[in-house]
Amino acid sequence: MRYDAIIVGGGIAGLTSAAFLTKNGYKILLCEKEDKVGGLANSFYYDGFLFDTGARGIIDSGIVKPMLKQLDIDIEFVKSIVTIGIEKEAIRVETIDSLNDYREMLVNLYPDSENDIDVILHEIKIVMDHMDVLYGIENPLFKDLKKDKDYLFKTLFPWLFKFLTKSGKIKKFNLPVYDYLSQLTDNQSLIDIISQHFFQKTPASFALSYFSLYLDYEYPLKGTLDLAEKLKEYIIKTEGVIKTSTEIKKIDLFNKTLLDQNDQYYEYNQLIWAADTNQLYKSIDMETIGDSKIKKGIEKQKELLKGKKAGDSIYSLYLAVDLGNQYFKKKSSGHFFYTPDKKGQSTIFEKLETVSKATEKKEIFDWMSEYLDYTTYEIAIPALRNEKLAPKGKTGLMVSVLMDYDFISNIKSLGLYEEFKYFAEDKMISVLDDSIYGEIRQKVIHQFSSTPLTIERLSGNLEGGITGWAFTNDDIPTITKMTKIKKTCNTPIPDILQAGQWTFSPSGLPISILTGKIAADKAVKTLKKGRRK
Repeated sequence: MRYDAIIVGGGIAGLTSAAFLTKNGYKILLCEKEDKVGGLANSFYYDGFLFDTGARGIIDSGIVKPMLKQLDIDIEFVKSIVTIGIEKEAIRVETIDSLNDYREMLVNLYPDSENDIDVILHEIKIVMDHMDVLYGIENPLFKDLKKDKDYLFKTLFPWLFKFLTKSGKIKKFNLPVYDYLSQLTDNQSLIDIISQHFFQKTPASFALSYFSLYLDYEYPLKGTLDLAEKLKEYIIKTEGVIKTSTEIKKIDLFNKTLLDQNDQYYEYNQLIWAADTNQLYKSIDMETIGDSKIKKGIEKQKELLKGKKAGDSIYSLYLAVDLGNQYFKKKSSGHFFYTPDKKGQSTIFEKLETVSKATEKKEIFDWMSEYLDYTTYEIAIPALRNEKLAPKGKTGLMVSVLMDYDFISNIKSLGLYEEFKYFAEDKMISVLDDSIYGEIRQKVIHQFSSTPLTIERLSGNLEGGITGWAFTNDDIPTITKMTKIKKTCNTPIPDILQAGQWTFSPSGLPISILTGKIAADKAVKTLKKGRRK
């Protein structure tokens, strides 16, 4: 059977592409290798507790809600207030004025660095202003500019002027946040506390804007999976076909066919690849390509991808505890960035490359223990957003820390994987019990964890990367400038477009949606031309 378009990958980008193609009346097939769609926007229930496996909250960025509105999809969101905590100090980020509370917290922790703190906060305000312009309107790709003249003249044109004015000024913040902060203070602990919950070499423009993004966090009332489920329902309702447990193994460019793991063929006019980019190029049957120019373009892209690292991944502890909502409400909101010790992790992190190749169990476990003492924890508590997401009088928590793929892979190769997971779980519970949650250890009902290897297995993402390509790469093999984002869908392969977190850096859920829409729009244009012929 021939489809107008086949989408490979049922994450948010693939679902978005599929939804907009069916909205335009095209016959589509979406193939997802797992048994359900959603990718990194997923949730599951365990013994009555809802746990999110990927995104802990959703940032609209002028993209998510306009997309839902255009598809006439209704999802109930609740405000997801972020709490930032360091040792015994904690503040809730509810308005722009919360920056003053953040300042007070930092000054209480670092009284001798008050002047440096004011300088840093001044820079944060500048970056926040830039980001507020960048994401300050509903994205025009989700508007009908021919019909919505009011938006065109009163919103988009004034925004374009502001954007062009600001875009040049943001360049000075392209330095990695750690290096940028080092120019503003010599207080190593202060530098660590502000920067250590970001990926390695994250640009200051991205990291320092996060205070602004915290104000934009929302949470689907039924969990993050609700977003994927509603897109899935829309696709099926508009006569799109979704095949789960279907992994594409080979692409025949000459016959425009795909072959899955069960040797079943599918024919396409347009293909949108919304899965791991490396897998796209591995799947191409080079013998079906007669055009030397196309072959050269594909080989060039393969070479560009060779050796490139994915962005940092995470280690996540899932806890079900016999403590009610009120216990946790006294400590934080439902989205909590908590650092148990202000010392900072930089001196520990310097040893990571060495310990990732270590063969002695003690050396590996000792490093992990010390890392967990000083790193920053992202703690998400769904039942604080919706009490129905956990049994009455009980609470579920997802507790995550940044984690290196090579470090975990080495542990797996040594045969220590399961033992290490149990050790890490126990250590994380101990850290929380000794600091912010003094009663949690004795109240644990269930505990289990996931690693970068889990994410790689379930999502197909290279090295379990959760935001696309690593900033540590010499050259990021994708577009990084917002002014060029409409080119993200292009590949050197005829009739094949791409979408998702591997097509723009840094990525995330809003960017995945945006690139999915861009790819769908390009496919629609091409398909329309084909129909006219």
